[in-house]
Amino acid sequence: MESIFEYMGKYDYENLLLCQDKALDFKAIIAIHDTTLGPATGGCRMWQYESEMDAIEDCLRLARGMTYKYAAAGVNLGGGKAVIIGDPRRKDREPVFRALGKFINRLGGKYITGEDVGTTLKDMEYIRMETEHVVTLPTYLGGAGDIAPMTAFGTIRSMQACCNRVYGSTSLEGKRVAIQGLGAVGHNVVSQLHELGAILVVTDIDPDKVDAMIDKYGVEAVDPEAIYDVGCDIFCPCALGAVINDNTLNRLRCKIICGSANNQLKEERHGDLLEEKGFVYAPDYITNAGGTIYDTDRLGVGGVSHERGREKVSRIYDNMVRVFEIADRDKTPTYLAADQMAEERITQIAKVKKYVDDLKP
Repeated sequence: MESIFEYMGKYDYENLLLCQDKALDFKAIIAIHDTTLGPATGGCRMWQYESEMDAIEDCLRLARGMTYKYAAAGVNLGGGKAVIIGDPRRKDREPVFRALGKFINRLGGKYITGEDVGTTLKDMEYIRMETEHVVTLPTYLGGAGDIAPMTAFGTIRSMQACCNRVYGSTSLEGKRVAIQGLGAVGHNVVSQLHELGAILVVTDIDPDKVDAMIDKYGVEAVDPEAIYDVGCDIFCPCALGAVINDNTLNRLRCKIICGSANNQLKEERHGDLLEEKGFVYAPDYITNAGGTIYDTDRLGVGGVSHERGREKVSRIYDNMVRVFEIADRDKTPTYLAADQMAEERITQIAKVKKYVDDLKP
């Protein structure tokens, strides 16, 4: 990304905020993409980046992804994201996250944050000390608690839709699934797929996480770089983004790509190449919406309901089917079909809001 304003203009972002506290060695970015459907909402990521521009681009891309995720999922929220530049293993977390909370509070509800890569529920508690604009919270603070199992459940519902398209059945029994990343979501994907009778191959940069899955579920393991070469029915990326790229695309030996990682396509053209090569690709923001659907379900409806939240997450299957229908109708790759589904909803709601505003005296 050479120009921040050109990038923001290309995808029509509303705001980009840079936050810093020299005394705390604190640097953070808040990106707000679109608030047509509601307040910009998206998790807070803590990560070490090669450069500040890399961090800004990641934050912007993630914020835009949240806009499309909520729109496609039928949730009345906009897209935003926060990124703290730093080691996710940093120990002095309370002052760091309370500092972010102060910056978020200044936005007056325009941005709502939550848990993401490198952050925890405890970190969200620290943010909550400074602002009410945080959604991912422990149950004793009125939140939904750990949402990773629901992200995994939504991922599997998307897989079932893909399997029905490829194999004519939603069953995952006997399907060979290669899972990249065994973090909060990945290890829940392993657990739930194991219960459904899938054959699992796993990898992670942390050997302890791999050993834990081997001991508990008897899965096969490969080195991180070898996961792209595994012969399987489904490749399930659950780590960081840009894993579908010029290097990996020609190595994949699967029929379906369906995982929880954000921004799996390094560039949009890789989505076109997947289509040309005959892969069935489940767009990431359709697939991984389960956690945030479950997490935000309590907003405006009087609290957490596991049954109601799970039912809404289960509808990811229907959303994925709709993406396939649009792709077939318009003869377009699934990543573009998902965008179209989301954009159509944003446009429709924008017209409704304009109509209501026009009626006001």
